[in-house]
Amino acid sequence: MMVRRRDFLGPWLAALFIAALVAAGLPPGPARADEFGAGAKKFIEILTSDAISMLTVEDISKTERADRFRRLMNENFAIKGIAKFVIGRHWRKATESEKKEYLQLFEDLLVDTYADRFAKYSGEKLVVNKSEVRGKGDALVHTIMIRVDGAKPLKVTWRVRGKKGIYKIVDIMVEGISMVVTQKSEFASFIQKNGGSLGPLLIELRKRIQDDI
Repeated sequence: MMVRRRDFLGPWLAALFIAALVAAGLPPGPARADEFGAGAKKFIEILTSDAISMLTVEDISKTERADRFRRLMNENFAIKGIAKFVIGRHWRKATESEKKEYLQLFEDLLVDTYADRFAKYSGEKLVVNKSEVRGKGDALVHTIMIRVDGAKPLKVTWRVRGKKGIYKIVDIMVEGISMVVTQKSEFASFIQKNGGSLGPLLIELRKRIQDDI
């Protein structure tokens, strides 16, 4: 998705992907599974509405939209954990300078790839169905994406983790396919084909970002 510009989610899902960046923190409460699941479900309902209203407005500049996107991402998305996960064992082998640059490039590429999509948002709707608690502080929120072109609705599942009433998205699954796992596979393939170290990936990410400036 990122290195080869393969758009796994598609333009119609870009708004929902970024909606995951809006952490509508809920008040701390009891850690019972049913309450955690209900909180996770409510979180998805609120954040989807809020993120779309913030990022799809027409009277803001490209730079302002990107800044809003980056701010929401840094504040509310598990960006560092995901970035580390998608390069797997190569994170441990990287130098400190490589790690620092990779984290920044990963963030920049997310902003570069998705921020502009909000200007093209065409009214897709998300219907939140139910939540499924998988473990302490871990739940799946099952939703249906209704597309404006009349195409078949898609199943979109959000992986939510939370602690002390604060919820964050750690993955999105479209028709059962994990976005994060797909990204991990693509990065791993690129690294393997280019010498097995992180260096070539950093070069490719720099190039991809520079090409789109």
